[in-house]
Amino acid sequence: MRDRLLEAADRLFYAEGTRAVGIDRVLAEAEAAKASLYSHFGCKDELVAAYVQQRIASARASIEAFVAPIPPCERALRIFDWIVAWVESPDFMGCPLQRVVGEVADARHPARVLAADQRDWLRARFVEWVKAAGVANAPQVATALLVLFDGAVIASVQDGPRRARDARWAAGALLQAAGGGRAEARTSKLRKPGR
Repeated sequence: MRDRLLEAADRLFYAEGTRAVGIDRVLAEAEAAKASLYSHFGCKDELVAAYVQQRIASARASIEAFVAPIPPCERALRIFDWIVAWVESPDFMGCPLQRVVGEVADARHPARVLAADQRDWLRARFVEWVKAAGVANAPQVATALLVLFDGAVIASVQDGPRRARDARWAAGALLQAAGGGRAEARTSKLRKPGR
C-alpha cells in the first residue's frame, strides 16, 4: 500500500504540483483509504517528502551511472550530456525538486530540507569532478556549473533541449577558461549555442 500511495503521489505531484493535488486525489489514484495514508506517512507533508526522497534517489543513481564510464576529469562536462538526455525525454516537465522548492515556502519543510541536501550533494560532486579536471579554483567553478545546471533545466521547460545544449557549451567554455585539462579537448568539439 505504501508503494501504491507513493507511485500515485509521484505521478500526480510531478504532473500537477504538490499544492494543486490534494490528499483525496492521491487516495483515489492509489485506491486507498485515508487511514492507509496516515499509517504510512502521517500527513501530506511527509508524503511530499517521500516523493522528493524517491526522486532524489532516482536522480543520483541515474547521474552516477551516466558518468561512471568516463574518467573523473571529464565528468563535470558529462553531466551536461545527462541534462540534455533528460530534457529530451518525452516525460520531462522540469525538475521536481525545483518545483517543490517553488511551491513550499517553509525552508524547514522536510521536502525543502531534502532538496537542500540534494543541492549540497550535487555541488560536492561538481567540486570533485572539477578538481579531477585540474581546475585550481574548484569550489567557485563548481558553483558556477551548478548555476548553469539549474538554468539549463529551468530554461528547457519553456525553450526545449537547445537551452540544455547551450548550457553544455557554456560549461565546456568555463572549464576550458579555468584550465580544465582534459575538458579542453572535449570542449573544442562542442556545437555553438542555439544549435
